[in-house]
Amino acid sequence: MAISMYTASVPVFQHMLRNLSHILDKAEAHAAARKIDPAALTQARLFPDMLPLTRQILIACDAAKNGVARISGVEAPKFEDKETTFAELKERIARTIDYLDTVPASAIDGTEDKDITFPVGRDSSRTMKAEPYLKTWAMANFFFHITTAYGILRHNGVELGKQDYLTGGGAR
Repeated sequence: MAISMYTASVPVFQHMLRNLSHILDKAEAHAAARKIDPAALTQARLFPDMLPLTRQILIACDAAKNGVARISGVEAPKFEDKETTFAELKERIARTIDYLDTVPASAIDGTEDKDITFPVGRDSSRTMKAEPYLKTWAMANFFFHITTAYGILRHNGVELGKQDYLTGGGAR
């Protein structure tokens, strides 16, 4: 039996966003326990030419909400991209999850062959059918930024493991 476009997207995005929020909880606790300025973590990068943790979180949220919006036709909320603290980043994640809750399966299922045009870089766009867009672009971009956020925090000493990434620290 084939899986639906909805079950391949919304629940996966929500699951990983909840795990990302859990990871930020651990980062915040790490900073507090070690008396580290939280900005040392929120502005950390893996390499100077890479985006900091805050941008990784914002882009992961945007990848989920904009990907679902493009596929479903349900308008995504606009966020100002001014979050800088752990609390603000977790609120951004929560607002993204809340938006995803509003998108009905009926708006996503059956869209596999819908043309999706989306920005690529600053000055160009690309068009793909919805199914490959979801599988090879939206999801890949989403997971790239969540993985990079995890890597930034792990590199900076936050005690994270595979279970934090996959299940938010608990068995599911």
